Amino acid sequence: MSEFSDSEEPPYRRFWADVSENEWRDWKWQLKNRIRTFQQLEKLLPFTEDEEERIKRVISTYHVSIPPYYFSLINPDDHDDPIRKQAVPTPEEIEIKLGEDDPLDEEDDSPVEGLTHRYPDRVLMYIASFCPVYCRHCTRKREWLEGEYQRTPEELDRMLAYIRGHEEIRDVIISGGDPLASPIHKLEYILQNLRAIPHIDVIRIGSRVPVFLPMRINDELTSILEKYGPIWINTHFNHPNEITPYSEEAVLRLLKAGCPVNNQAVLLKGVNDDLETMKSLLRGLLKIRVRPYYLFHCDPVNGAAHFRTSVWKGIEIIEGLRGHISGLAIPTYVVDAPGGGGKIPLMPNYMLSASDDAVILRNYEGVIVKYDPDGRLRKGKNGNHNKNGNRKNNVSREATPIGISGLFESDETSIIPRDLPRVRRRRTAI
Repeated sequence: MSEFSDSEEPPYRRFWADVSENEWRDWKWQLKNRIRTFQQLEKLLPFTEDEEERIKRVISTYHVSIPPYYFSLINPDDHDDPIRKQAVPTPEEIEIKLGEDDPLDEEDDSPVEGLTHRYPDRVLMYIASFCPVYCRHCTRKREWLEGEYQRTPEELDRMLAYIRGHEEIRDVIISGGDPLASPIHKLEYILQNLRAIPHIDVIRIGSRVPVFLPMRINDELTSILEKYGPIWINTHFNHPNEITPYSEEAVLRLLKAGCPVNNQAVLLKGVNDDLETMKSLLRGLLKIRVRPYYLFHCDPVNGAAHFRTSVWKGIEIIEGLRGHISGLAIPTYVVDAPGGGGKIPLMPNYMLSASDDAVILRNYEGVIVKYDPDGRLRKGKNGNHNKNGNRKNNVSREATPIGISGLFESDETSIIPRDLPRVRRRRTAI
């Protein structure tokens, strides 16, 4: 785990100067001191008079909860701070009416309360509505209206009975609210019962606790996760500012307990919808051993319309990543389709044309390549495969302007853009 340097004051000292490091690392202290009201917020952040009344109305509908640790990541002097946008209520949540309460039809696909069975071999259990932080882009904002709750033992038993009775289910995702913020005995009860079901291969837990309450990832919790492993953790870093020494320590504890950690980010306007921010996030995740898994397009849920971007913005970002950052760092960009359609991957179009003999492909540099999957590329005039199309005597040359369709019939195997950086880096023949 990286530490703060001697000259660097921990960021929370600005507002919690009297709190010791031991208190700060106590997750129960963090929960007890959550920011829950507008009166608490206005002591820490500047608001205009107009914002005050409007935000109070938001909180009366969609509550607020921010532990001191996560709040400490906010720059209070920046109204557009990316952490602030994710955690602090804004008037747009109730003033922009565009979306649905349950856009993914989770409740329609629920054979029993609290369990969604959409895909043939997996189910989703949402076991509570409680979260240490209520993300303003949450797809389950409808649950907030019912207050903070935990599923009853009877409700959990009905979910478990359904899973036992359906042997096609191999994979269970435990969600919420946040499962890792649930009482430890309840989490163990669920894991113990799932592990006793012979046909369950995979258990996944979806949690932002490593991001906004990393102190909760302690020995007590990791011993339970290790006991019932293998368990996969899908967490939710959205911005590089969320990667801190505390979150890095939490991830390392999970890994040592045998829990692989994947990240499911959401594309959010004004938070991470630009290429450089996304590159920084993804590189930072690899540094702390978190594998980028999904980049979700923001769901059309009531209360989150102001976060939504165009689909083309997501495709633009993925295209800007491919070839310019490690393939390990590139998530799959998906739309979770309304009406229960499930996750649909979206990506730039790299196949431009096809015939019976070959396909025309485009790489990340804009190089257009003719590729024969059967290995029977047309031979050049000298009788050899023209593997180095656009290159003669080890010197780069411009492609014949034949166009994509002409590439099928010519001896060229590729069309290379002028002044390609990769070609300029090559050593010339001596």
